[in-house]
Amino acid sequence: MHYSLTAGAQRALIQAERIASGSTEMEPTLAPLLAALALEESRAAEIMLAHQIDLTLILEEFQIQLPGDAVAFSIDSPEQPLEMSQALQQYPAFREVLNHAMQQASRSDVPAEIGSEHLLWGLLATSAEESAWLQRAGGLSAEKLDDSINVLFRQTAEPIDVDFALRKASATAGDQTNTLRTIDAAANRLREGLRVIEDFLRFSLDDAHLMSLLKTTRHQLADALRFIGTDALISSRDTINDVGTSVSTTSEFDRSSLEHLLQANLKRVQEAARTLEEFSKLISPDAAAIFKQMRYASYTLEKTILTCISSQRRLQDSRLYLLVSENLCHHGAGPAIRESLAAGVDLVQIREKSMTDRQLLEHGKRVREWTRKAGAMLIMNDRPDLAIAIDADGVHVGQEELPVREVRQIVGPRRLIGVSTHNMEQARRAVLDGADYIGVGPTFPTLTKNFASHEYAGLDFVKQVAAEITLPWFAIGGIQADNLQQVLKAGATRVALSSVICSHEQPGQITRELLEQFSS
Repeated sequence: MHYSLTAGAQRALIQAERIASGSTEMEPTLAPLLAALALEESRAAEIMLAHQIDLTLILEEFQIQLPGDAVAFSIDSPEQPLEMSQALQQYPAFREVLNHAMQQASRSDVPAEIGSEHLLWGLLATSAEESAWLQRAGGLSAEKLDDSINVLFRQTAEPIDVDFALRKASATAGDQTNTLRTIDAAANRLREGLRVIEDFLRFSLDDAHLMSLLKTTRHQLADALRFIGTDALISSRDTINDVGTSVSTTSEFDRSSLEHLLQANLKRVQEAARTLEEFSKLISPDAAAIFKQMRYASYTLEKTILTCISSQRRLQDSRLYLLVSENLCHHGAGPAIRESLAAGVDLVQIREKSMTDRQLLEHGKRVREWTRKAGAMLIMNDRPDLAIAIDADGVHVGQEELPVREVRQIVGPRRLIGVSTHNMEQARRAVLDGADYIGVGPTFPTLTKNFASHEYAGLDFVKQVAAEITLPWFAIGGIQADNLQQVLKAGATRVALSSVICSHEQPGQITRELLEQFSS
C-alpha cells in the first residue's frame, strides 16, 4: 500500500529501522523511532525541544547507540512507496504508530500528508513505555499535541477572502406549484402501480396476506398526502400541458407475461416513492419520512412476491414431502427413501438427531445420489453447513434454529429455505423473512416431536393458512393414511410425512396409496 508521507517522515522511519537493526533488544521497541524523530530537523523535533526533550536525553534514557551512518540524509524520491522500507516490514510496532498517524492526519479539514508530527502523535497514542516517558519527562501527550498540529494546519490553510456571498433564494409561488405538480403526478403513478399489483395478488396469486400488506401501503400514501394537502395537489395539476403525456416508448407496451407486468409495476411504485420522498422534503419532512418507509416496504414486497412465484414454480409438483429418520424406518432409511422415491415422492428431508457429523455427512452424500438419480430434491434439517457439504437443494429450520436471514447468508440465493411455523404470526413472519416454503403444524399428535396437548395448532391452523398464504406450505405432524383426507379438506395441497412411510413394511406401497388420495 502507498502512503502519502512527507520526505521527513520517510527519513525518520528509515532512520528508525537503521537504529533498531543495531539494537540488542529481542523485541524492538519504539525508542529507535523516537530517537529518529529527534535526530531529524523536523516538526516533531521542534515540538519535543519545546518540551525540553532532545536527542541526548532520549539516547541516555533508553540506552541507545546510534550506528555510524545515523546522520541526516536525503532519499532519492519523496514519493518513494513506503512498503519498500524494511522499517514497516520488520517492525510491527512502527506500523502501529503509522496507523495512528494516518488517523490523526485524516482529521484535518484540508488534505494533509503524514508528517513527522503525525508520527510523534501516533507514538503518543500507543501504550508503549516511550509514550509514558514523554508524558513524565516533558508533559507531552496525544491530546496536547492535537493543539500543535491543528494550529499548524490552520496556519497553512487560511480561508480565501471573497467579495460575494451565497444566499438562499426564497421559493416563488411558481416553484411551489411545480413541486406540487411533481408530487401529484408521482402520487398518481404510485397509486396506479399499487392497484395493478393488488389486482395481480387478488386474481392471479390469490394471496390475502400480501394483499393486506399492500392495503397498509395504500393507507400510508393517504397519510403522507394529508401532510402535503390534497386540495393543493388537485389545484396544481395540469395534465393538459404536461409534456410527459405525449412521450412514450415501445417498452411501455411490452408485457410478455404476468410476471413481467408485475415487475414493471413494482419498479413504477419504487421510482414514484423516491420522487415523492425527495420533492416532499421541500414541503413536508413528515410526508417525506412516510414515503421513505413506503419505498423500503416496496423492496420487501417485491422480494416476497417474486419469492412466492419462484417457489410455486419449483414446488408445483410436490405433494408428499418425506422426512426421514433412521430410527423410525422399519428396514432402515435407505430402503424407505429409495422405495418412496420410486413410488413418486419428489422431496426428501434428512432429519437425523443422533448421528455424528461425520456419519450425517456420509449418509447425506448417499441420499443425495439417490434423490439426484430419481430427479427429486433433497433438504437438510437444521444444518445449513451440511446442506452445502452434500450439495442439498435446501435446508429446513425451526423456530429455535437460525433465522432465515442468517441461513441465507450461509447457503446463498439458490437453495430453498423452509421454516416450521405453529401459528399465523410465525407463518406471516416467515413469508416476509424470505422463506421459500413453510411447514404448518403440528396438525395431529406425532411420534417425531413432543408437544403439549395445548400446543397442537390443529386443522384450524391449516384452514387459516389455506385462506391467507400462497407461498408453498406443507401441513405436518401426525398425518396418516386415515386422516389425510381431513387435512386435504381443510385446504392443504401438500403434506410432510415421516413415520407413516418410514415405519411401514412396504414404503413404496403406502406412498402410492397416499398419493392416490390427492386425486380422489
